[in-house]
Amino acid sequence: MALSLVSLCAREVVSDHSSSPNWLSWVPRELYRALLEAAFACSRPLAVGELVQRWPERTLRVAGRRKPGQASPNRLCIQALLLAVVRGLVDQRSTLQVLDICGLQGDEGGMGDPMGGWSLTVALCSMVLQARAGAQRAQRKEGDRERKRSSALERERDLKRERGPRRGVKGFGGEDLCSSRETPGSPVSEEELIQGVRRRMEMDRKRGGAATGLGGTKSEVDEKEADCEVVVRVRADFFVNARSWERVRVALSTPGPVKLQCRDLRVEEISVASIRTLLNLLPRRGLLGIDVRYSSLGVAGLAELLPLLSTFPELNSLRLHYCNLDIRRDHLGQEDVLRDLSQGLAQLRELRRLSLTALRLPGQLRVLLSSLSQPLEILELPYLSLSPTDLAYLSCSHHASTLQQLDLSENRLDESTLPSVRRLLSQASSSLQHLSLSGCGLTDSLLGLLLPSLGGCSALKSLALALNPLSMAGLTDLVRMAARMPALRQLLYPNPLEDYQPGLPAFPSSAQLLEWPLDEATDINMTSSQLNRLLVDTGRSDLFLTCDLINYDKNLVD
Repeated sequence: MALSLVSLCAREVVSDHSSSPNWLSWVPRELYRALLEAAFACSRPLAVGELVQRWPERTLRVAGRRKPGQASPNRLCIQALLLAVVRGLVDQRSTLQVLDICGLQGDEGGMGDPMGGWSLTVALCSMVLQARAGAQRAQRKEGDRERKRSSALERERDLKRERGPRRGVKGFGGEDLCSSRETPGSPVSEEELIQGVRRRMEMDRKRGGAATGLGGTKSEVDEKEADCEVVVRVRADFFVNARSWERVRVALSTPGPVKLQCRDLRVEEISVASIRTLLNLLPRRGLLGIDVRYSSLGVAGLAELLPLLSTFPELNSLRLHYCNLDIRRDHLGQEDVLRDLSQGLAQLRELRRLSLTALRLPGQLRVLLSSLSQPLEILELPYLSLSPTDLAYLSCSHHASTLQQLDLSENRLDESTLPSVRRLLSQASSSLQHLSLSGCGLTDSLLGLLLPSLGGCSALKSLALALNPLSMAGLTDLVRMAARMPALRQLLYPNPLEDYQPGLPAFPSSAQLLEWPLDEATDINMTSSQLNRLLVDTGRSDLFLTCDLINYDKNLVD
């Protein structure tokens, strides 16, 4: 990727931090964006902090969708960014009001020391509490200044009264001069003295309240704190688990100059009650997706959460992974539970993505998906034990023609289900962009029957067929078909059966293919070279072939 002249100059400028006092004083606001991008790219946290602390615009968006091969921002740079936001609250040069860091998180332990989703969420909570503490210190200082001003004015008034004319002192013309509050020639009454003492005690009590920085009782203090003005709103993706849940709860429920807003919420290993509490603390606007993983929701727990999810009007993605939903074990009241789930899903008017992983709902796909009034664009159903009835419904449903991503991994396909799969691919041929059929038990003969339907998917960009028992002959037919698909950019193929050590069963499962050792005597690179040679012969240099299941990412083609 060629860098522009502005980007090259910006990298040179931020490379020397000792020169920052010189260029920060005169750099125009139009160059702040280029300088900040260069500071992130070159891992210059000091430059990041100085730029963000005096950011000249109301909105700052960092990260978002990164280009293929582009590394995630450095952890130190992200920490400098968040610290600069807090410092910018008292910097008059900063006009920042909205910070958008959605998608900023990287993979823990990746190249360049990125900050993962959990660490970033914890850091955001710390930023909120730091900003709140800074606001409280500023309020206390302002209260001290106000108290000192009040005391000075009171002392000045007392001094003027003491220096004023007294009764019995003769002025010009031989008249008695009296204070403004006294009638000439009349003494100060005892009642007036008592009122003066009471007035002075009342003033002392008010000054004592002002010393708190807020000037009132605890209830009045709490009320004023609740009305604390929000200066910066931070929009981000949250990753919450049992270790960070309490910290996130405190940060979301604490008023202060920095307020957190969530775009995508991912929760792991926390209870239904905790998830409900967390959702009640989030702003209703702006939440687009929720991802629940490894939490024992149960069918009843999911039915309890769905009405609450319907209160988020922009929610378009719901992902449930390993949440202990098993309809087969709930014999009593099973129909009522399914009805509750169906009604709850029907209330999610904007839902476009539904992911259900290992929920064990065989034969119930019609009950769940038919309640959705709007067709889905992304449907992920791995490890769902789909029955022939489920696939037959899906191929004829109103979702089939709008699907852009479909994941049927680890749902075993055979001759009885293949007609439904072919009908489904035919319905989605013009819209489907990403398809995963990994671990579906596709043999050479089954794949041969499916290839014409796969070749008809004109918009398909990525195809995953890992962990299927295919021979080298089957792989050759697959690559030849893929070369004729102009939109296809990635193909994840399985290791051929010839590459495994002897003893593999005739029809191995995906688990057996995953665990069975490859034959060391076989050159694995030979398979890759042979398949890529087929692509070269067809003139397809833009199609990427891989058998690396771990590092495969379909999003790289977008």
